[in-house]
Amino acid sequence: MSPVRSVARLPLALMLALGLGGCSYLPSLPSISQADTFLGVITPYRMDIVQGNVVTKEQVALIKPGMARAQVRDILGSPMLTDVFHADRWDYVFTIRRPGTEPQRRSVVAWFKGDKLEKLEAPDPPGEHEFVNSISRVRADAKKPVLELTPEERQALPRPAKVDAPPTETPPPQRSYPPLEAS
Repeated sequence: MSPVRSVARLPLALMLALGLGGCSYLPSLPSISQADTFLGVITPYRMDIVQGNVVTKEQVALIKPGMARAQVRDILGSPMLTDVFHADRWDYVFTIRRPGTEPQRRSVVAWFKGDKLEKLEAPDPPGEHEFVNSISRVRADAKKPVLELTPEERQALPRPAKVDAPPTETPPPQRSYPPLEAS
């Protein structure tokens, strides 16, 4: 090999060595579920994944054994899972995964005999407020804005200027319109 060729390859070999050495400097990346940033700078977007029907205590309280399938569907919505081989069972499954909160999974099963509800298996469904609080990103200790003035603040407001004379009636505006037809 000629000395000119080996000198030409030297910068390439040097860049390759520095590039591979730089890779060992990179921090080890955590798993996707734990990664909040990439290289401590870039935060990837992660969208909320919501699937299924939310079944609350209030809805479960409306369900009674002996109800028709249509009545159950009106209250709980369409089931997420219906099986041809288990036509007497409707599964209502709800899952949510969103950044900053714990993943949740709830399952409710409605058992039918013919067209009538036999039983509803709903292990400890949340109330509506409980559910909203469990998926909310707003912290419970976050400062809430004050939407109403206190009586002291109302007294401190400037008073509107008094008007002694009643407003005079203004004459209606005078308008002149061109004729509709040409004469």
